[in-house]
Amino acid sequence: MSHHADPASFRAAASRFSTGVTVVTSSDADGAPVGMTANSFTTVSMQPPTVLVSLKRGRTWQAVNATRRYAVNVLAADDVAIGRYFAGATLPQGAPAFDERDGFFLLPQAIAQFGCEVVSTVDIADHTLFIGEVRWCHHQDGLPLAFYASRFRNGLGAEIMPGDATAYPAEGWTI
Repeated sequence: MSHHADPASFRAAASRFSTGVTVVTSSDADGAPVGMTANSFTTVSMQPPTVLVSLKRGRTWQAVNATRRYAVNVLAADDVAIGRYFAGATLPQGAPAFDERDGFFLLPQAIAQFGCEVVSTVDIADHTLFIGEVRWCHHQDGLPLAFYASRFRNGLGAEIMPGDATAYPAEGWTI
């Protein structure tokens, strides 16, 4: 007999694991940047440097699956609007600007960036784990954006409320 956790209970319990917030980017069939907010990013190995992202099937999944390349952009605490945008919200000022390096699309304000070539995939339900060797990486100082209990938080754990910044809509949010 197979038994599975109730999806709502699973989501609530999983939300108690604090994660960083990233935007995974790639390029579509026309070479245009695509991306999605993801908190399912982790390092796998130091030798060679390897990371993985778990992506649900959609535009970004299609792009990564086709190009076998992706970039991970680790967001800073003041990048809530960027995180919301790539989770499907709109920005009053329009889409964020990208930098391009060696065919990877990067968010210049990210506190860390990883350019990855896919070396392995694992399909699990409606997601794929894309395991990528890191071809290059970059970092800069900054407090990270975190996600805990279905809320954005700064790297010290304090909840970032919708009124705490001007670059995103005033309504509440979850991802």
